[in-house]
Amino acid sequence: MATNRSRRLRKKLCVDEFQELGFELLLNYREDLDETAVDAFLGQFLKEAVSDNDMIFIGCDEFGMVCLGKRGSVTEEQRAKVDAWLKGRSELESYTLGALADAWYPGKPINA
Repeated sequence: MATNRSRRLRKKLCVDEFQELGFELLLNYREDLDETAVDAFLGQFLKEAVSDNDMIFIGCDEFGMVCLGKRGSVTEEQRAKVDAWLKGRSELESYTLGALADAWYPGKPINA
């Protein structure tokens, strides 16, 4: 694809100055946790850590991507809020928050 794109096309493709950032999340639940407890945890997570901070979670109960709920990028502060919320949870054995990355093209480096 050509690299000389119009502003309109760059916006549609979410590239260059319209790049949108998010982060990956991997959740490892305790072995003794049943399906009901996992569902309850996910409901609280989606409400308190994600939706209340104007973000969305795309994925399944163990892995996904957290992005902004509208056009734009997740900030480092929003990522830190999710990290702080997850730290106090007894349902998790561990979790991994990825660094901010391009939400549309994960292998592409972040623009300066």
